[in-house]
Amino acid sequence: MAKAKKPAIDPLDSPRYGLHGTIVTMTAPNEIVKGTIFINAARIEAIIPDGKPVPANLANYPVYKTKGAIFPGFIELHNHLSYNCLPMWNVPKRYENRAQWSGIDPYKKAISYPMNLLGKTKGYVEAIVRYVECKCLAGGVTTSQGIMLFSNAGIKKYYRGIVRNVEESADANLPNVDAHIPDITARDAARFSKQLQKSTCLLLHLSEGTNASARKHFEHLRLGLNEWAIGPSLTGIHCVALQAADFAIMKQKGASMVWSPFSNLLLYGQTADIKSAKASGITIALGSDWSPSGSKNLLGELKVAKLYSEANGRLFSDYELIAMATVNAARIIKWDKELGTLEKGKRADLLVVKGKGNDPYTTLLQASEKSISLVVINGTPRYGDATLMRKFGGNGAEAKTIGAQSKLFNLQQVSQDPVVGALTLSAATQKVKDGLLNIRKLATRSLPLRGMMDKEGNRFLVPLKPPLQAHEEPEWVLVLDHNEEEGEAVRPNFDPMAKHGLPFKKLAPMNITPDVLAPIQLDALTVAGDRSFFKKVAAQMNLPDYIKKGLKKMYADL
Repeated sequence: MAKAKKPAIDPLDSPRYGLHGTIVTMTAPNEIVKGTIFINAARIEAIIPDGKPVPANLANYPVYKTKGAIFPGFIELHNHLSYNCLPMWNVPKRYENRAQWSGIDPYKKAISYPMNLLGKTKGYVEAIVRYVECKCLAGGVTTSQGIMLFSNAGIKKYYRGIVRNVEESADANLPNVDAHIPDITARDAARFSKQLQKSTCLLLHLSEGTNASARKHFEHLRLGLNEWAIGPSLTGIHCVALQAADFAIMKQKGASMVWSPFSNLLLYGQTADIKSAKASGITIALGSDWSPSGSKNLLGELKVAKLYSEANGRLFSDYELIAMATVNAARIIKWDKELGTLEKGKRADLLVVKGKGNDPYTTLLQASEKSISLVVINGTPRYGDATLMRKFGGNGAEAKTIGAQSKLFNLQQVSQDPVVGALTLSAATQKVKDGLLNIRKLATRSLPLRGMMDKEGNRFLVPLKPPLQAHEEPEWVLVLDHNEEEGEAVRPNFDPMAKHGLPFKKLAPMNITPDVLAPIQLDALTVAGDRSFFKKVAAQMNLPDYIKKGLKKMYADL
C-alpha cells in the first residue's frame, strides 16, 4: 500500500493583501523598490513601484503601510532548537575541539543533564517546542532546522509547526534536507559517499575546532588520491579547522558551508577562515547554532558576522551578509525557485523591519527584535506589531511585550501538530521556566532512561516505563542532537585508515539525580527582553573585545 502523503503544513490559502514599504528583493545588491508587494494564496502576486499603475486584478487588495523595509524571511541552516530554552553558558576555558568540552562536568550540569531531564519528561516537551519556535519568529526566522521527536511507540518524526522545517517540508516544491545519517554511514566512507549522491542537501558538522584533531575529520573525507566523499549535496557546518586548500577542494566538488561565528568564538576563540572560504567561491550560509553558546536567533548572528567582517578587513558587504541568511541559504538547500528572494510567483515568506535610517541593510543589521514589525510565512502573518497584526484580524493571536513594544503571535494552524496543539506561548514559557528553576525537584520524580529502537534500528532514549498498551496514547520526547548515542549522527566520524569506525562518546546520563543539578534561568525570548544579555557577553573569556564592545552598538534601537 502506498504511503499516505502528509498534508501541507500551511495550505496555500493565505489572505490577499498588499504591504507598502521599501522592498529589498535580495536578487542582487541594491535591488530595492519603494512600492507595494501584493500577496495572495501564499505567493507574491506582484511588486509595484510607487508611481506605477496598479493592475486591475490587484486594485481591490487592501494595502497596509508598513513604514519599514521588507526583506525575505530568514532561512537558518544550523540550529539545535531543542536546547534553545537554556541560557548562554559561561564557557570556562578555550577549547581546541568539540571533544574537549562536550563531556566535562560544567557542560553536563548546565546543558546535558537539564535537557535530558526536561526533554524526556511528559509535559515539558511541548512547552519547549512552542517556546523555541516563537524565539525563531521573534527574530525574523521563517525556516530553520527541525525538532526531532520520538515516542514510546517506537516512532520518530519532526515537529510540524509554523516555522518551516528543512528536514521535512511537507511540500513537493521544497525538497527535504538530510541532517542526520545512520551511525554505520557516519563511520564508513564508502557508505557516506553513496549517501551524498542520494541527498539533495546533506547538512553535517565538519571540523569543529581549531587543532589537527578537528581537521582530521575533513582529511578523512579523502577516499583516494583525487577522490573525496564531497559533492554538491554536502554542506559543512562550522568548518573551523579548514585551510585555504580545503575550501578550494570543497569549491571544486561543489560543496557549501554554514558559518556560526558567535558559537565558534565563544568556544574556541576563533572561527572558520571565512576570508579563504569567500575567496574559494563556495556558497556560505549562516546559523546561530544554539543558545548555550550562540545567538538567540539569526538576527543576532548577523550582527556577530558583521562585527567579525569589519574587524578583519571588511570581508563582506551588508548585502553579502544578509544573503547568507536568505538567498544563499535557499540556494544551498535547492529552495531558491520558491524562497530566498522577493519576486513575483515566489512564496510569501518575509519580514518587515522598522528604523530611522535611509539604508535598509543597515536598518536590519542594527535592529533588535522589537523593530521586527511583521513576519509572514506562506502569506500568513505570524508575528509582528500589534497595530499591524490587527489589520489582518488578530482574532486568537497572543499578545507579548518585547522591548516595550506590543506584539502579537499568530500561532493558529489548520493542521496543528497534536504534540503541541493549541498550547499558548504564555503557558509554555511558565512551564519551562518553572521546570528549569525547580530542576532538582523534578529530578526526584523523573524516571531513568532506557534505549528503544525504531524500525530502522536506530537507538533512542525514552523514560523507563512498562510497554505501551493498545489503548494508551504515545508519549513523545525530544531527540537531543548532542546525545551521540541517540538516534542518528549529525557528523561524519570515520577514519579510512582504521579497521573500525571511531567510537562515539556516551554523553547522555541514563539516571539523573538532584545532586548533579542546579536551578537555571530560562533564556529570554529576545535580546530586547533580556537585561542580562550584554553582561553575559562581556563575561565570556574567549570573545574578542570588538565583539564584547561592539555587539551592544549593533542593537541600535535598545
